[in-house]
Amino acid sequence: MAHSLSAKKRVRQNAKSRTTNRARKSAVKTQVKRYMTTLEEGNVDKASAEYKALTKKLDKTAATSTMHKNTASRIKSRLAKKLNNLKKKA
Repeated sequence: MAHSLSAKKRVRQNAKSRTTNRARKSAVKTQVKRYMTTLEEGNVDKASAEYKALTKKLDKTAATSTMHKNTASRIKSRLAKKLNNLKKKA
């Protein structure tokens, strides 16, 4: 247990940031699932719109240091490849 005032404050700050980070990561995961379902449906226009929303969500999450910028970039790259493959098939 923390004894000093600064350590107690740090515990409070960590708890608050943990909840916000979890919420942001959860929102990103939900967005990825939506995107993947639209890819499986095969609708290129809808998938493109979902990809645009997903990239916006990833960039915002990376900007707030919840997620590293390279991690967000890597996810965007992998999901863009899937969208491009769908466009080739269609």
